[in-house]
Amino acid sequence: MPGLRESLDLIRMVRPEAGTTALDHEIAAERASSLGAAEARVINTLQALAEAASNREVALDDARDAVWSYFVQRELVGFRRHTDVIQALAIPGDVLVGLGAKPARQA
Repeated sequence: MPGLRESLDLIRMVRPEAGTTALDHEIAAERASSLGAAEARVINTLQALAEAASNREVALDDARDAVWSYFVQRELVGFRRHTDVIQALAIPGDVLVGLGAKPARQA
């Protein structure tokens, strides 16, 4: 069975523009998967932070790390503004402050 590289080479011989389309699709799928995994990690760490009775500082550090990683992933795929996900995921101000970001003021 041919591998991805051989398949792309064959596609390029027939339709050169199709080879990059297949690769672009694969890259987009990988980015979406990675972004979804980063968001799931944020959700899990925020839940752990909310439930933390002891070791709150550890849970807070984990949440900050997860949120920072998620923001980096979002920026890598072209999302530069995070206000919508901060609100949608209810990311607490103490997590954002630890990132160097100012929490949004409540109206």
